[in-house]
Amino acid sequence: MKLTLVICTYNRSQLLLKALASINNADMPAHVDFKILIIVNACADDTVDQLQAYQNRSTTTHLLPIQFIEELNAGKSYALNNALSQIDDGWIGFIDDDHRVDEQYINSVITAINCYPDARLFCGKIIPDWTGEEPDWVHDDCNYKITPFPIPNFNLGDKVLSTLEELFIPGGGNLIVNKKVFDIIGNFSEVLGPVRHNLMGSEDSDFVLRAIKAKQELVYIPMIVQYHYVELNHLKLGYLMLKSFQRNRSITLAHFPEKTKIPKYLWAKLGQYITGIIFTYKVKAIRFYLTKSAGIVGQIIGHIQSLH
Repeated sequence: MKLTLVICTYNRSQLLLKALASINNADMPAHVDFKILIIVNACADDTVDQLQAYQNRSTTTHLLPIQFIEELNAGKSYALNNALSQIDDGWIGFIDDDHRVDEQYINSVITAINCYPDARLFCGKIIPDWTGEEPDWVHDDCNYKITPFPIPNFNLGDKVLSTLEELFIPGGGNLIVNKKVFDIIGNFSEVLGPVRHNLMGSEDSDFVLRAIKAKQELVYIPMIVQYHYVELNHLKLGYLMLKSFQRNRSITLAHFPEKTKIPKYLWAKLGQYITGIIFTYKVKAIRFYLTKSAGIVGQIIGHIQSLH
C-alpha cells in the first residue's frame, strides 16, 4: 500500500517541526510504501533552513525521511495542487502544519483503507490541543456558543459514518483521499482557500462537495485522530469576527459559485443579531452577536461574488 502524507506550510517552522515529531512518534505498520511530502508555500521565515537541517539529521538518526518542494505562489490551494502533481497514485493523507497526529494515526488510516475497500475518502477527528491556558468561555456549550469555532474541532462521535447514509463535510486537515478521486473530479479550487493567514477557506469543503456529488464514498473513522494547536490570539474578538466573516464568505462561494440573489432571511438574521448587540449587557452575548453578524455579512458578500 502506498501512503503519502502531505503538509502544506506557511511561516510556521516551529509548529511544522512539532507536526513532524508527532509523525515520527506514531506507530509505523509494516508493508507500507510511506512518504512525507512538504510544500513550502512562499515562506519568508526559516522553514527551508529547518527542513534542510531535519534532512541532514535524518541521515544519521532514525528520523523518517522527508521531501520538500517550494511553491512560490502564495495560497494553500496552489501548494495542495503542487503536491498532487508530485504524486502518481496511492493514498494521500493531509495534515495541517499546526496539527499533531495521534500515535495510532497511521495504523488507523491503514486499517480503515483495508476495512472499507469501496471508500475513496476518509476523515477523522480534529480535536483542539488544549493546554489549560485558554479562557473558560471556549468550553461553554450554551446559547452563546461561538461558531465557526476559533480552533478547528471536528468530532462526529465514536461511531463510523458514511456519506452514503448521511451528509457531513469535514475540514481538510484530517482528510485521506485516494489519488483516483482527483483524476475524476479535479484538483482543489485555486480561487478558494487561505492565502498566507487571511482566514479564507473552503477549498476543502468545495472538494468534498464535488466528490460526494460524483458518488465518491466518504467514511468518517473516529480512530483517525489529529490534534490542532491552540493559538491564544485566535480567541480574541477581532480574530473571531474575521474568521466568521471569511469562512462564511468562502463556504457560501463553495455552495453558490455563481452570483445569486441575497436570501431575505439573511437580512432578517443580521437585524436580529444587531438588535441583540444593542440590547444586551452580557459580555458573552455581545461576543456571540458580533461574531454572528460578521458571519452573516460574509454570507451576503459570498452571494454577490462569483468564483469565475
